[in-house]
Amino acid sequence: MLKLVTVMKQGVLVVRLTGELDVCGANEFRAVVDEALEASGAKHILLNMQGVSFIDSSGLGVILGRYRQIAPLGGKILVVHLAPQVQRIFELAGLMKILNIYQSEDQALELL
Repeated sequence: MLKLVTVMKQGVLVVRLTGELDVCGANEFRAVVDEALEASGAKHILLNMQGVSFIDSSGLGVILGRYRQIAPLGGKILVVHLAPQVQRIFELAGLMKILNIYQSEDQALELL
């Protein structure tokens, strides 16, 4: 079961995730994030993955889809609190080339 909370911080859409980003959670992630992007006009997304213990190909796909959506606008995806097992999956999938990893939300927003 995936839980999502979105907030705006310094013009960046912050998405705080808890649970598993799998085939069940991917559609909800897509809908919530797309709606928040449209409503806010944000071009950067910060994913706080502190509570994410598992991600599958559907989760990777939905993150990649959001990247393809914001990259042409000069947008970036920032990631904080990445569990080692999730980071390994990101590495294997090649996502580490397009994501920026930080220690905390404040650090990510400072360095943006």
